Amino acid sequence: MQAGGIKVIPALISVAIILLIWFVIPVPEGVSANAWHLLALFVGTIAAIIGKVMPIGALAVVAITLVAITGVTSDSPKGAVADALSGFSNSLIWLIGIAIMISRGLIKTGLGNRIGYHFIAWFGSRTLGVGYALALSELVLAPVTPSNTARGGGIIHPIMRSIAGSFGSDPEHGTQRKIGHYLALVNYHSNPITSAMFITATAPNPLVVKFVADATGMDLNISWGTWALAALLPGLVCILLMPLVIYAIYRPEITRTPDARNFANQQLQTMGPMNRGEKIMISVFALMLLLWAGIPAWLFGDLFAVNTTAVAFLGLSVLLISGVLQWDDVLKEKSAWDTVTWFAALVMMATFLNKLGLVSWFSGVVESNIAGFGLGWEMSVLVLVAVYFYAHYFFASTTAHITAMFAAFYAAGLALGAPPMFLALLMAGASSLMMSITHYATGTSPIIFGSGYVSMEDWWIMGFIMSLVNLFLWTLVGGIWWSLLGYW
Repeated sequence: MQAGGIKVIPALISVAIILLIWFVIPVPEGVSANAWHLLALFVGTIAAIIGKVMPIGALAVVAITLVAITGVTSDSPKGAVADALSGFSNSLIWLIGIAIMISRGLIKTGLGNRIGYHFIAWFGSRTLGVGYALALSELVLAPVTPSNTARGGGIIHPIMRSIAGSFGSDPEHGTQRKIGHYLALVNYHSNPITSAMFITATAPNPLVVKFVADATGMDLNISWGTWALAALLPGLVCILLMPLVIYAIYRPEITRTPDARNFANQQLQTMGPMNRGEKIMISVFALMLLLWAGIPAWLFGDLFAVNTTAVAFLGLSVLLISGVLQWDDVLKEKSAWDTVTWFAALVMMATFLNKLGLVSWFSGVVESNIAGFGLGWEMSVLVLVAVYFYAHYFFASTTAHITAMFAAFYAAGLALGAPPMFLALLMAGASSLMMSITHYATGTSPIIFGSGYVSMEDWWIMGFIMSLVNLFLWTLVGGIWWSLLGYW
C-alpha cells in the first residue's frame, strides 16, 4: 500500500523502530542520550532503506532533516544543521559521484560495448571462453565504473542477452539452459568480484575506507593504489576460477560457440572504427588510472601526487571541455546526484555515531561475545567476518549493510587482536563479495535475475557455493599476498 511518495507499511515499521529505541528501550550504561537517539534515527533510516519506503535519496533528505531538527549532534540549532550537512564536504563522496558521471561516457560513446565485443571476438570459440570474455570485460570497466549496477546490468547484461539470443537460448521458449543460464550466472558473479577489486568499482567502497580510517585514528588510510594492489591477486584468482566453478555445477548444453566470435565481429563492423569520443574516453581513463595508482608521484616525488577526488574532477573536466560529455549529460546522471545525497547522509550519521561513542560501545559488545568462546584472533576473525558476510541475507543494499555493521565489526576485530590492515582488506573484500548470495543483494541482481535465465533455486545454490569459494580464496590467497606485500 502506498500513500503519496511512501510505502505505508514499511514506513510505519521504520517509525515504530525509531520510537521504540528513542522512548522505550533504556539508554545502556556508558552511552549518552544523544548517541542513543541518533542510533534510533540511524536504525530507522536503515530499516526504511531495506523496506524501500522511498527512493534512497529522498530518505537521505529526511534523515538529514531529522538530525538537524532534533539536535542530537549539537545543542545549537546552527551547529545541528551544520553537522547534518557535514557529509557533503567528504571528498570520497564526490569521488564516487564524479566517477559515475564520467562512466556515462562509456555508454554514450559505445566504448563499453566495444570492449565487451572485442573480448568475445578473442575468446568466444567456446562457451567457457564467452564466460571469460564477460568476466574480463567487467574487470576492465570496473576501475572507472562506480555503479556496479550500470556495469553489470547496463553494459554487460545486454551483450550477454544478445549472445544467448543468437544461439536460440531464450527463457520464454524454455531454452535458457542452452547457454543463457550459464552466461547469466557468469555475468552476475563477475560483478561482486570486480566490485571488490577497486575503491571506485562500487559506490559503498569509500565507506569502508572512511570507517577504517576512523577506527584507526587516521593511522590507516587506504589509498586507491593500495586497495587495487592488495586486491589484485585474490581478485584475479577469483575471476579465473569463477567461470570454471559455475561450468562444473551448471554445465551449458552448448559448449562450442564459434558463432559467438562471428556475432561479436559483426557488431564491431557495424560500430565501425573508434570514434573521437571513444579515443578521448580511453585517454581519460588511462590518465585517471595512472594518477590514481600514484605512478607520477612514485617516479618523480610527492610534488606530483594528486588527490584521488581531484583526479576524478580532472577527468570530468576533460570530457566536458572536449565535448564528449555535455553539461546536460551530467545533470541527467540522476544516479550520481542520488549517490552524493544518500552517501552524505549515511556518512554524516555514521561519523557522529562514532564521535558520540556509540560505535565503540557496540564493538565492545560484539568483541566480548566472541572473546567468550576463548578462540585466538585468527578463528575469532573468521567467525566475525562470516557473521558480517552472511548477514547480507537480510539486506537488499550493500550500502545499508556496510553502514550498519562495518564500523562496529571492524573495531571488534581490532579489539580481538587482528592486524589492522589484514582485517581491513578482508572485510573490504567481504563487503562486495557478499553480493553473490541472493537475487536482491544489490542493484545488479534483480536486473539479471529478472531476465529469467536463472531460477531462484539455482541462483541461491550458486550464490552460496560462490560465496564459500570467494571468501575462502580472498582469505587464503589474500592473506598470503598481503603478507608478502608487508601489509601485516
